[in-house]
Amino acid sequence: MTVVCQEPADTARLGGLLASRLKPGDVLVLSGELGCGKTLFTGGVALGLGVDEPVTSPSFVLVRRYRSGFIPLVHADVYRLRSKHEFEDLDLWGEPGVLVVEWGDVVVDFLPADHLRIDFEVADDSSRIVTFSPQGSWVDRLESEAI
Repeated sequence: MTVVCQEPADTARLGGLLASRLKPGDVLVLSGELGCGKTLFTGGVALGLGVDEPVTSPSFVLVRRYRSGFIPLVHADVYRLRSKHEFEDLDLWGEPGVLVVEWGDVVVDFLPADHLRIDFEVADDSSRIVTFSPQGSWVDRLESEAI
């Protein structure tokens, strides 16, 4: 499934729409170049989960945890990681919530088979092309819960 977001607000809104279908234990794997909307989308997910604090990129701290929503949100940026051990050291599985992993291509082999991959691409007109690629149980979920 592919969605074109003409404006930044559309990217955040798309994240909010997906949030209404998320449950504890869900894993979202985001990929795309710098500045393509991954963190903006995650902010929309957070808003949809009831998080009342601003979402910022975890690039330098690697992980940000948001507990103010009705489902906790763990937001990780694994761009700078070099090994499976560094990924494991992040302790991302400590609380029952939704995990969003930016630059998830780097660690996809260490993630659960059930995850939703979301690719972001910047089009020539600066719109964002967002492609959802369901893995595992997400195949059936996306078909029955269209965004």
